[in-house]
Amino acid sequence: MTTTNQVSSMSASGPSRNVPTVGQKRLVIVGATGMVGEYALRDALEHPAVGRATSIGRRKLGISHPKLTEVLHRDFADCSALAETLSGQDAAVFCLGAYTGAVSDAELRTITVDYAIEFARVVYLFRPAYIYPVEPRKEPNFSYRLLRMIYPAFRVLFPNQVIRADDLARAMVDVAVRGTGEPQSLVLENRDIRAMVESLQPLRR
Repeated sequence: MTTTNQVSSMSASGPSRNVPTVGQKRLVIVGATGMVGEYALRDALEHPAVGRATSIGRRKLGISHPKLTEVLHRDFADCSALAETLSGQDAAVFCLGAYTGAVSDAELRTITVDYAIEFARVVYLFRPAYIYPVEPRKEPNFSYRLLRMIYPAFRVLFPNQVIRADDLARAMVDVAVRGTGEPQSLVLENRDIRAMVESLQPLRR
C-alpha cells in the first residue's frame, strides 16, 4: 500500500521555495526517519539547488516544509507502486537500513541488499565504515556502545574507518544534486566520502 501526502508550511522557508525553479533538482529520500536519512532529508530541504524533496518511508515524518512531499510505502520488496512517484525525479538517496546484530542476518540482507536492488535504477553506491551517530541514542548492542565510547581516539588513529552520520548524509545529497563527474554506478568507499565532505567544508569532529 502506498499513500501520498503533500506536506507544506509557509513558516519553514517562505513562499519562494514552494515551487521548484528552473535548474533545481527533484530528489527522493528513502528512509528519512533513520539516522542518516534524517540528515539527508534535512540537507535536501536546506539545499538551494533542491526544489522538491520527496520522502518515501513506512511511517510519517511528523514535520512540514514547503519543499516536502511525503509518500508512505509499506512493502519495499515490491516497489512497483512507486513508479508514478519516481517519475520525473532527478535522483534518489536510499538510506533504508538496519543495525548489525539488531536483526537476523537474513533480514539484514533483505533490508540492506534486496530492498536496495528492488528500488535502484542508476546508483552511486556508498560504502561507509563505522557511522558515528551524532545525536544521543540508545545503542542496539555492546559493540555499538563500545565504538561510541572510543570514537574520539578511533577517528584520530583510523580516520578513514569512521564517518559522521550528518557528513555521510551531506555527501549523499551532494552527489544526488551535482553528480561526481565519474561513470554511473560508482562505488564510493569511506575514504572517498570523507574527501567529498572535505571538499564541501571541513569535516566536523
